[in-house]
Amino acid sequence: MIAKAEARYVRISPSKVWQTLDLVRGKSALKAIEILNLVTKKASPLVSKVIKSAMANAKNKGFSEKELFISKIAANTGPFLKRFRAASFGRAAMIRKRTSHLIVELDSNEKIIDTTAKIKTNAVKKLKTEKKK
Repeated sequence: MIAKAEARYVRISPSKVWQTLDLVRGKSALKAIEILNLVTKKASPLVSKVIKSAMANAKNKGFSEKELFISKIAANTGPFLKRFRAASFGRAAMIRKRTSHLIVELDSNEKIIDTTAKIKTNAVKKLKTEKKK
C-alpha cells in the first residue's frame, strides 16, 4: 500500500456503492476515474473523489499518477440514521437511512515488476545449479 484515502459517513447505502466498486477494482487509478466519469450512478462521483484523494496522497510521497493502480477498494457499512414514519393503530415504523465508509488503497506497478524480476532470477539460479549437478 502506497497511499490510502477514506470517506466516512457518506450518505449512500453500501449495496449501491458495491455496484460501482466492481467496475474499477484492480484497474489503474487514471483508468478508474475515466470509467467513473461515464457511469450514471450516484456513487460514481463519490468514489472518484476518494480515488483522486488517494492519488494526491501518493503524489505527495513522490509517486507518479501513471504507475498507480487500485489494490484495495471497499465500502463498509456505517451507522444508520434512524427516522420514524407513522404506521397504523398509532404505531411508528422505523426507517433506516444507511451510510457508508469508502476505503481506497493504491499501489505502484514498480513493486510488481520488482517482485516478478526477483522470482525469475531465483528460478534461473536454481536451473543453473541443477544443470551443474
